Order: sequence, then structure tokens, then C-alpha cells
Amino acid sequence: MKRDIEIAQETVLEPITQIGARLGLTEDRLEPYGRYKAKIQPAAVPAKAVPSHGHLILVTAINPTAAGEGKTTVNIGLSMALNRLGYRAVSALREPSLGPCFGIKGGAAGGGLAQVLPMEDINLHFTGDFHAITSAHNLLAAVLDNSLQQGNPLDIDPRRVTWKRVMDMNDRALRHIVIGLGGPTDGVPRESGFDITVTSEIMAILCLARDLTDLKERLGRIVVAYTRQKTAITANDLGVTGALTLLLKDAVKPNLVQTVEHTPAIIHGGPFANIAHGCNSLIATQTALDLADYVVTEAGFGADLGAEKFFDIKCRAGQLKPEAVVLVATIRALKLNGGQDKKNLSEENLAALTQGSANLRQHAENLRKFGVPVVIALNHFPSDTEAEARQLEQLTADWGFDCVRTDVFSQGSAGGVDLARAVLQICQSQHADFMPLYPLEASLESKIATITREIYRADGVEYSSKARRQLKELEEQGYGSLPVCMAKTQYSFSDDPKLLGAPRGFMIHVRELNLNAGAGFVVALTGDIMTMPGLPKVPAACGMDIDAAGRISGLS
Repeated sequence: MKRDIEIAQETVLEPITQIGARLGLTEDRLEPYGRYKAKIQPAAVPAKAVPSHGHLILVTAINPTAAGEGKTTVNIGLSMALNRLGYRAVSALREPSLGPCFGIKGGAAGGGLAQVLPMEDINLHFTGDFHAITSAHNLLAAVLDNSLQQGNPLDIDPRRVTWKRVMDMNDRALRHIVIGLGGPTDGVPRESGFDITVTSEIMAILCLARDLTDLKERLGRIVVAYTRQKTAITANDLGVTGALTLLLKDAVKPNLVQTVEHTPAIIHGGPFANIAHGCNSLIATQTALDLADYVVTEAGFGADLGAEKFFDIKCRAGQLKPEAVVLVATIRALKLNGGQDKKNLSEENLAALTQGSANLRQHAENLRKFGVPVVIALNHFPSDTEAEARQLEQLTADWGFDCVRTDVFSQGSAGGVDLARAVLQICQSQHADFMPLYPLEASLESKIATITREIYRADGVEYSSKARRQLKELEEQGYGSLPVCMAKTQYSFSDDPKLLGAPRGFMIHVRELNLNAGAGFVVALTGDIMTMPGLPKVPAACGMDIDAAGRISGLS
């Protein structure tokens, strides 16, 4: 089979105005970025007496492994299959970050015959949303440091500055730095650092804001530092809220593109799920729900991270009511979770599959706790044997879950029809009774305990002395009613990436809490999770190139 980029480059794309027309969007409602990308105006909803609201479907997955699960590919394939069956469907996805594209992944626009296009543009800069977020974040940092330089009128304690700088790249050398060196005219020396753009609170705000007005209000509430009397300093205090909003005036609008089969796709925002809340923008999801019959969205990494945050943070903020969950798994990944060597994953191993399926079962049972029906999608790989597929189907049936084989990678929408029919059956005949995992009235400590007990199945939580102090301070400052965003390794239910499967007998270690007052949640950092990733020994960037004709290679 051809490589992803070859399939993408050989696909004849339709003009973006035609894609928009399928959703009832007239040309005056679109802001084209070339022929095949466009921004959707916020008011771009077909004129109807009663706006239609589509069915919301979440695609999530087991814990990611080196074997790959294909969650985004299944998402795209499912939306295409729903369109194939005659329904107006939209794939609602996150934007890829340059960091992992050049680091490990090499691209994040689906794969095979289930891709969003133009994949090169989507993976590289796209419509500039991430650059706008980076610029806004760093403007706030610059104004903060300038206030320190210009006599410090707000009495900011340089030791209590919490706002770092960001960049959309993996660069471990910038995690911990000292700024302001060089002399009296070069700033106030202090310790600082860089995070990756997807962890920026401004990214989270963009993805949780209802509109431009809500965006501006949230930006103003960002806490960037504390005074010597421990009073919070916000973007409003620095007088920069209007300028931050100005930089995001276009970034707040969702992006419209298409799949290989010309199904509309709305791609907007891109927080990671291991160190942020892992969902595309609320504006994009709501826009899709107003325009389509079925909206297929996703949450990052495994269901223990992305799906939990989708339910407890995004759905709560946007009053969304998801009707079905698709849980993606692969036989290869389950065998890896069951102890099979990653070098031999193509070999049939029913024992490893059975043992590793505990990871799938825990995710499926966890998802049921949110009151939304679950269907398991078995994403096919060529090395899968019939015996393995049948065994997994029997296991899932014994647990009380339907398991549907899918192969949208090599077959496109035709390989997702059975999954689409299963999803339709859920949405049309089963009643979802969605509810978050915990009430907002619970304390921060109680919320963290609930997530670790109900989702991770940990024995308990151990807090550093710093985290204990922060818990007390956040409650005293009135932030105890916010939801919690757990920052945890994506590779395990625990905070140890080496504990695969469904481990038991472990503790979750919370070392620090960060307040995202504008976004409206508290981040709990666990284990060794980093907010600025590093590059691998051989970055994916080393295999990328472009020729004299502008043809890109290595981005797959």
C-alpha cells in the first residue's frame, strides 16, 4: 500500500467552498486560506427556525503504545462511513503540534485512506492558530517582565512568577533557564523556562471559550504571578487583556478542511491530553453540532486521560451531551500490554492477547461510569490473525461489550461501515444518561482521589509537601470548585510509563498543582510528567525533505 503522504498528494481535492456547501455554508460565511482551507465565521449556522443539533460521538482509545492504535484514523474513517450511509457527518479534530511532528510522530492527520487533507498544511503551520497562541502567551510574559523592569508598580514577587514562555517545539534545553542576564537594561534576573505551546493556558482558554467575548473574559482572569503579600496578579492587572484578544481574533475561528473522500472536517485547537485537557475547541464542536447530523470528535491519548477530561472538563464547560463512545484497540497493542516483545508483535500469541486485554476492559468499564454507551472498534492490522480477532470478540462479549472490526486505513469508508452502523444503532435506539465523574462541589483533593480510584484504580494518592501546601492555598483562594486536569504519563494507568496492562497496588504521586484560572481548572502534575518534551535520539525531522518543485517527503 502507498505511504500516507503519497495517498494525500495523489488525492484530487475539492475547493473548500464546495465542502462548506455540503454543510449549508455559503461563501460569505467562509474565509479561505488558499483553495482548500478556510476559517468558519462564528455565526456560520444555516438560517433555520430551530437550529439542528447533531449527535455527538467521542472516539477514544486504550493506552497508546509503540504499536500504534490509530484513533485519529478511525475517527476520520467513521465520519466518512456515516456520510457513505447517507448521513451528514463531520470529523471534529485537534490541530497537530509541530513538536511531535518533528519529534516522534512525523504527522497527525490520520493515515492511509482515512486522512484529513491537505495533510502537509495541517501538519505544518496550518492557518497559524498555534503561532497566534504562542505570540499571545509570550506577549503576556514580556509585559510581565517589563513591569518588573519598570519599577515593579504591582509589587510582584519575582520568586512567585508562575507564567513561563512557550514555543511549539520539543526542546528540553529550555525547560529551566535564567532570564534577565546582561545588566540593568536587560531585565530583572530570575529563574524561568519554556513549556510547549499546547500546554499554554491560552491554548486551553481558546478551546473552552464559547465565543470571542468569553475568550476575552477568560484571558483577563489568567493568574501570572503573586505579590509579596501573595495576592494574585492577572492579565487584567497588567492591562494587556485587549491586546491578547486582538492576537487571537482569527485563531478563535474554527478551520474547515476535508478528508480523502471529501467529508467535511473541522480542525481547531490542540492541547495534549497528558499535560493539558486534550480536546479540540468547544467552538468547533458546537459549530459542527449545529451543521451536521453526526459529529465524530476525539480526545487525546488513552481514555484514562483524554476521555476523562472530555467528560469532566469540556462537556461540563459546554453543556455537551455525548451519545456514544467508540473505544479503539488493536491486537498488536494489546499483545504488547500482555508482555509480548515489540519485535515479535506480528506473531500470533493468544495468551499475550488475553493478558493484555485487561487494559481494554478497564477502559471500557471506566467509560460506562459516565453513562454513555460504548462500542469497541478493533482497528485491523495486516498481521492480525482470525484466531486473535475471534478471541478478542469473545472476550469483549463476555464483558458485555460489542466489538466491531474496522479497516478504514486500507479500505476508507467501506472499511468503517459496520462501525458506523453500530454507532447509528446506539444513537438511534439507546439512551445516553451522561454524567461527570465527580461534583464540582467536592474538594480538589476529593476530585483527585475520585479520578485515581475510579479511572486509574490506584490505591491512593501521595502528595509532595509543595502540593499539599498548594491544595490548601487554592481552596482558601476560592478555586476549590474547579475541575481537575490530571497531568500524567499516557502510557500507563499509573504514573509509571513502564507499568502496562491494568496494574494494581500502586500510588499516584502528585508533585505540584498549577492554577489555570482563565481556563477554569486546576492542573495536578504527577510522576515525572514534563510540560516541555524532548526530542528522541533520531528525530522524525531528520527524515523530512522538500524538493525543488515543492514536493514534501518524510511527513507521514
